[in-house]
Amino acid sequence: MVFKKLEDIEVWRRGCLLAVEIYKLTNITEFNSDWGLRDQIRRSSVAIPSNIAEGYGRISDAEFNRFLTIARGSCMEVKTQIHIAHAIGYFSKDVADRIIDECNQIGSMLTGLSKYLKKSAKQK
Repeated sequence: MVFKKLEDIEVWRRGCLLAVEIYKLTNITEFNSDWGLRDQIRRSSVAIPSNIAEGYGRISDAEFNRFLTIARGSCMEVKTQIHIAHAIGYFSKDVADRIIDECNQIGSMLTGLSKYLKKSAKQK
């Protein structure tokens, strides 16, 4: 295993921060009353660091990698939901762009970590 503890994984930390930010942003009056979209984006955002944690807890790099892929899918869900929320008018373009950029960065980090795990498995 590459990391000594979960908290050493930067993409996990950033995923946690993204989830907290999503919770705060979805507490605005208009968004808070849209239960379907609000709950879905919250679940998707929490799923990012949760899947990283679950994969890390599985001990094997192959399992970790599988859960990184799931986390990346959840990240793309958040990105899609932000686009929709912006189109509805829940977020300004600046807020939407900032969150989408963070999703893109987290997605890239997940892809990079996944590639690293695959490469390291081949070298064993």
